[in-house]
Order: sequence, then structure tokens, then C-alpha cells
Amino acid sequence: MNKNDLKIEGGQSFTVSRSTRLSNFGILFAAILVFVLAMGPLWLGRADMRLLGEIFYFLALAQMWNLLAGYGGLVSVGQQAFIGIGGYLLFILTINFGVGAVLSIPLAGIIGAIVSLPVAFLVFRLRGHYFAIGTWVVAEVFLLGFAQVKSLGGGSGMSLPISIIKSIAPSRAEREATIYLLALTVVIVVIFGVYALLRSRYGLALTSIRDSEEASSSLGVNNFRIKLLVYVISAFGTASIGALIYLTKLRITPSAAFDINWTTTIIFIVVIGGIGTIEGPIIGTIIFFLLREPLSEFGSWYLILLGAIAVIIMLKAPQGLWGLLAQRYNLHFFPVQRRLTVKNEKD
Repeated sequence: MNKNDLKIEGGQSFTVSRSTRLSNFGILFAAILVFVLAMGPLWLGRADMRLLGEIFYFLALAQMWNLLAGYGGLVSVGQQAFIGIGGYLLFILTINFGVGAVLSIPLAGIIGAIVSLPVAFLVFRLRGHYFAIGTWVVAEVFLLGFAQVKSLGGGSGMSLPISIIKSIAPSRAEREATIYLLALTVVIVVIFGVYALLRSRYGLALTSIRDSEEASSSLGVNNFRIKLLVYVISAFGTASIGALIYLTKLRITPSAAFDINWTTTIIFIVVIGGIGTIEGPIIGTIIFFLLREPLSEFGSWYLILLGAIAVIIMLKAPQGLWGLLAQRYNLHFFPVQRRLTVKNEKD
């Protein structure tokens, strides 16, 4: 009997574990999928790699917001602040300091995390919908601030110099393959990083805070410190992804970088997929891109249709599509909670 087995009288024992047969199958499937996607430059066209790269960074952004709101209870509508900061840091680091474009991605995340500390101490004074509004106001302040910096192009923005673009790879095909692999690496690191965090003692503390802040505090959990940790991690990930996004776009403007549509799209993905689960943003991202292709032809009706779909799902399945499936069929590809399994032993 291993250390996770608990034996009681009557020939029964309880096994405490997180993994299930389905999660073990999910790990195998994920490994195969990652291998196939990593070979993408060999069999994908340029347009396909660009589309998949976009899917990857939206999924990574959704996972970061889900960690913040779904597990930390911090519903932010101002994550575009860190997307914009990360994007501008890519330009500043590469143009002004000569840092390599690839190295600028994690450096942008680190600086974004540092910037998030004073922001956190400001917005953490607010609660509920005031917190959400406060994060949006902070993002607008960053937008107005960057628009006034003439060395960064002001309101017109700026483009990456050709020399920096060519430093990524000599040919256009190689550059697109490099950026595609960077996006794939980022989304893998984000998903499994969040998974590892949620399986740690910090994940247990987050779960207790989400269930009841008063109860978690009475059990010795430092709610402020845990929320601050999640906020900083989310800022680091979001700023890194922002740098990656504008490495693909090669041009940045304040109105685009700090556009609230970044956050509204992320919220839509998480809500329809399933908030508070790792699988939810994956399902939500797939659904969003499946809807975007046919619905985008309807112009402004596109946003109305997306909003209507989100409202219907929230009414019919408040936990999202994955939450509905997980509850009905006990599906868990990324289990983070411990479960008891009863085993009957023969005499």
C-alpha cells in the first residue's frame, strides 16, 4: 500500500489521488498534439501558421485572465494595460537597448510584473465591480500616457525597423516559422505553468479564497498575498504575450495596444468555455475562432451575435460548456483537486 492509500476496517481502502484514467490519456494526447504542432513549419502554410499563432496567444491570454478571475476572484476588465505595456516594451528593448527580439519577450514580462506591483496596491483598495472599473481606468491612463511619448511615435505609433525584423531570421518563411514556434512555446508554458501552480499549496489557497475569503482567512491563508501573487503572475504572462503579439504585427499604436476589445474577447472565450477550469479556455478559444470566421462577414452584427451567444450560454450553462460537460460526465483532463477512490479488497 502506498502513502496515498488509507485502509479501514471491512476490507476497504481509500486511494487519494488527482489523476484519473482520462487525465492520463489527456497527457498522452497532449504530448502527441504538441509534437505534431511543433512539426507545423514542415507541413503548414504561412497563413495556417499565422492563424494558429493567433489562436495560441489568445488561448494563453485567456488562461492568464482565467487564473486571475476564475481562481483568484479578481475580475479585471483592464488586462489590455499589460498587453500594451508588453507590446511597447518589445519596441523599447529592441530599438533603444539593442536586446534581441526573442529575449525581449520574457524581459517584457518581468518588467510588466514589476509595473503591476504599484498598480495592484492601487486597485486592490477596490472591491467587486469597483475593482473591474478601476482596472479599466488604469488601462486608459496607460493609453493616454503612451500616446504622449513622442519618442514612441505618440498617437501614431511606430514600426519595428527592418534590421530588427531580419535579426529574427533571414527569410520571411523562417521568421514566420520562428514566431509560430515561439507562440506554441508560450501557450504550452502558460497552460502547464498554471496547472503546476494550481496543484501546489498556492492552488489550494486560491481554491479556499474563491470559496470563501472569510473562511480561508480564518484558516491562516494570507488572502492579500495570494491575490497579489496571482495578479503579478498574470501581469507577467500577459505582458510577455503582448510582446509576442506585436512581434507578429510589427507595428504598434496606443489605441490598438490598449484596446479594451482584447479583454472583452478574452472574457468571452473564458465565459463560454468555462471559468475556473483549465479546459474551459481551450474549448472557448476553439469555439471563438470557429464562430469568428463565418460571423465576421456580418460586420457590426458580428459583435451582437457573439454577445447573444455569451448570454445564452451564461443562462443555460453558468459554468460554461466545459463545466457542463465536466459535471455531467465527470471529465477532467487537468485535475487539480484530490479525489477519494474506494477500493474493495478480497480477504
